[in-house]
Amino acid sequence: MLNEKVSTLLNTQVNKEFYSAYLYLHFANFYVEQGLNGFSNWYHIQAQEERDHAMLFLQYMQNNDTPVTFEQIDKPDVLLSNNMAPLEEGLKHEKYVTGLIHNIYDAAYSVKDFRTMQFLDWFVKEQGEEETRAKDQVKKMELFGSDPKSLYLLDQEMAGRTYAAPSLVL
Repeated sequence: MLNEKVSTLLNTQVNKEFYSAYLYLHFANFYVEQGLNGFSNWYHIQAQEERDHAMLFLQYMQNNDTPVTFEQIDKPDVLLSNNMAPLEEGLKHEKYVTGLIHNIYDAAYSVKDFRTMQFLDWFVKEQGEEETRAKDQVKKMELFGSDPKSLYLLDQEMAGRTYAAPSLVL
C-alpha cells in the first residue's frame, strides 16, 4: 500500500486528469463553433491524452493495491470569448497540472516512495512538453491569428496532429 497522503494525492490526480479531458473537449467544441476544425482536432487529441493520463494513474494505484474513488467532474467554468481564450486557458491549466504533479512528487519524496517518484518522472517530463506546446500555440496565435489567411494555415497545422498513446510502462 502507498502512503496515505501520496495515495490521496494520486487519487485526486485521477479525477483532475478526467477534468482536464472534459475541459479540452469544451475547447474543442468552442473551435467547432468558430469553424476552426483543426484547432478542434488538436483539443480532441489533447482530451484523449488526458484521459490516458487518468487511466495511467488509476492503473498505478490499482497495481499498488490502493483503492480509487471517483469524484464528480465539474463543468468547465472558463469563458471562451475569442480564438485566443482556449489557448491561454490551456496554458494556464497545464501550469496548474504541473503544480499538482510536483506536489505528488514532493509528497512521495518526503516518505522515500521511490517507486511513485519513478512513476511520476514520466509525467514531469510530459508536463514540460505540454507547457512548451501550449506556449508555442499562444505565440503563434499572437503572431498570426489576426490575419484570416494565417489563421487558416494555423488551423491546417493543428488539423495535422495525430494521436499517439503514451508508452509508459507501469
